[in-house]
Amino acid sequence: MAAIGIEKDSIDFLKDLSQNNNREWFNAHKDRYLEAHSNIIAFADGLLAEMNKHDRIETPSGKKSVYRIYKDVRFSKEKIPYNQHWSGSFRRATKKLRGGYYFRIEPGNSFVAGGFWGPVPDDMKRIRQDIDANYLDWRKLLANETFVKTFGRLMGAKLGSMPRGYAKDHPAIDLLRYKQFILKHEFTDEEVLSPDFVHRANDIYIKMRPFLDFMSEVLTTDGNGELVV
Repeated sequence: MAAIGIEKDSIDFLKDLSQNNNREWFNAHKDRYLEAHSNIIAFADGLLAEMNKHDRIETPSGKKSVYRIYKDVRFSKEKIPYNQHWSGSFRRATKKLRGGYYFRIEPGNSFVAGGFWGPVPDDMKRIRQDIDANYLDWRKLLANETFVKTFGRLMGAKLGSMPRGYAKDHPAIDLLRYKQFILKHEFTDEEVLSPDFVHRANDIYIKMRPFLDFMSEVLTTDGNGELVV
């Protein structure tokens, strides 16, 4: 079965929604929402099928990957009721394969991303210990030509100061301050609407694999290379 692309009305619906983000307009155009939502699910199904050719994904379907368009406004300063983008995520399978994948479709702000959004304290400790001991390996990975061409640099939130137990003049001070480890690649609207967008997005995920696999090894082995999960 051929992969499904993003249809123009799935983008146009978001543009119109951004100008009319209220329940009355949304309910009056519910048929457009349902058609666009079905298109995004079909796209996610196609993307998932491609991803499972080169990785092990535990997310069972495109439908399970796609996030709701309805916003939870209880703790948000912005009280608009609907997200103005389509998005979804995929989880890698087994304890040995760490990290996740994400996509976002939004007029003028579409991208795919991957990595580690919120490492738990034990994982964060293990990552920093590895950076401390092997920061030259990290530098080499992040300076790889394909990595730089595709992602530019490692992204993610950082601590305002050095983590406890590390000197301020540590040679990897910039890496030790990270508390998220995210890769991101942006797409134009024209690229999103191209017939081969599923394959373009999947190609970016393939190029994330060296980083995800490197981090998976860091998080699942000890200093002697023994499996610890």
